[in-house]
Amino acid sequence: MQEAMKIRHQRFKLLALIAIFALPVVTAWVMVQWRIGIPEQRTAHGELAPDVPNLSQWPLVELTDSLDDGDWLLAFDCSVACAENADRWWRLHRALGREAPRVTRLRIGGEGETLPGEILPGEILPGEIGAQWLEVPGWQAPGQVWLLDPQGQVVLTYGREVGERDVMDDLSHLLRMNPDRRSAPERDGDTR
Repeated sequence: MQEAMKIRHQRFKLLALIAIFALPVVTAWVMVQWRIGIPEQRTAHGELAPDVPNLSQWPLVELTDSLDDGDWLLAFDCSVACAENADRWWRLHRALGREAPRVTRLRIGGEGETLPGEILPGEILPGEIGAQWLEVPGWQAPGQVWLLDPQGQVVLTYGREVGERDVMDDLSHLLRMNPDRRSAPERDGDTR
């Protein structure tokens, strides 16, 4: 009798051990299969915009050669409340700190002089209205902001009501995840 109890006890231990290792696998399968307990949070505050073409295809007055190859671009439509928007994005640019040289701001529309780190398409004479769209594209909206990668592809787009902190979070994350290729020799110890 005692021998039978010992065998049952050993079998119970074995089943408990199998259950301990199988339970997480079964739980994960249930979570994935029925979408139970999986967070629905977003990591980016902006919207993806696959219908927005590459910067080289934007209907703008000819773009100056001021764009550095390898810079991220924060383009914003300045047709509404231009002075406030230009100042707003200039302050965000300054808040980037040591990453600021990797970002250029492109102001489209509006009047007034450019702020540091900001470029306008084409040659703008003092007192002349800022760069304009040659024709307003269907994907443009007044006050809209676009975040473009170094190849000119639109990564994220934001509406006029977006908070600076949301754009800052997204831009900081993208800069952190995509190190500057121009400084790669320095990181690798190559000082040519």
